This record gives sequence, C-alpha cells and structure tokens, in this order.
Amino acid sequence: MKLFLKGERCYTEKCAIEKRNVPPGQHGRARRAKMVGYGVQLREKQKVKRTYGVLENQFRRYFEAADRAKGITGELLLQALERRLDNVVYRIGFATSRAQGRQLVRHGHFLVNGKKVDIPSFTVKIGDTVTVKPSSVENATIVHAKEEVKGRGTAPWIDMDASGNTARITSIPTREQINLPVQEQLIVELYSK
Repeated sequence: MKLFLKGERCYTEKCAIEKRNVPPGQHGRARRAKMVGYGVQLREKQKVKRTYGVLENQFRRYFEAADRAKGITGELLLQALERRLDNVVYRIGFATSRAQGRQLVRHGHFLVNGKKVDIPSFTVKIGDTVTVKPSSVENATIVHAKEEVKGRGTAPWIDMDASGNTARITSIPTREQINLPVQEQLIVELYSK
C-alpha cells in the first residue's frame, strides 16, 4: 500500500512502486529482504497515521488513552480516531477526503449540537448532531462532495436526516463497521515494547 512516505514519490504516472517493485541497484532483486517484526509494526502505524492525518504526538496520546480505557486497546484506538470531527464529516459525505474534511472543519463550516466547532480533532459522542452551518449550505465544495459521494452512503453508526444537512451519531463504531485494512494489534505490540 502506497503511504507516500519518504522516498515513495508516486504522485505521477511514473510511479516507481508500480513500475518496478524491487529495491534499486544491480543486486536489488537478489537482496529482496522481507520486512519482519519492527518494520511490519511500524508500517501499520504509519498507515493508520496517514489515513487519519494525525501526527506522532497526537497519535501517541490517542494510543495512551485507549490503553488506559477498559476494552481491547486496538479497537478503542480505531474508535477514537474514527470519532474525530474531520473523519465524521468525511464519513457523512460532506467532504470527499479526510484532508478536505479537516479543512472544512478548520474554516468553521459545521455546527456540533448547534455550536460552531473549528477543531478537527474534536471527538463526537453518541447523540451529537453535526450540521452544516446555514451560511455554508450552498458552499461549492460541500455541494460537490455530497454529489460525489451519493453512491458511497454513510457509516452505519451515523443517521442522516431527510434534508441531508444534519447527521446524528447513533452509536460508537464497532471494528466491523470501520472498514480499514489494518491490523491494529501490530500497533499495540509496537507501543508495548
């Protein structure tokens, strides 16, 4: 999976990973080492961090909070990341990506329980309502995103109203509802060293 990390410059059609999946040099094919242990665990952590757009210190705080809570640490970590406001805006369909959701939240286009929230890491709770601000309903970015994601639908733990501008958080997402190709146990093992 391309994470666009250092050395993975795959923004163009000439992507090295897709063209040739071997290390550089004349002995690249011969010295193809499998990633084991720490490398695999680090890759999983980087994948989750990149997916949710979280930096290392913030990710560590999410992990520590999940580790202190009762339950399965890996699942609690993913649930906390999934309940971030920028991700909820993406899951509802008000943004085409999490990064766009983050920008829209930063610009103050959303209300949570009737109050303006412009912090992307704001954690929504069960019963919270996320609404597009009345002055932002005609925003071209939000309108375009709603049209583009019609086929995708919303997450099962979010209930949309008929107007399409308000959503209510009905439950905490379960691991089955978080369709992310990641092995969260590897992240727990990495931080448990």
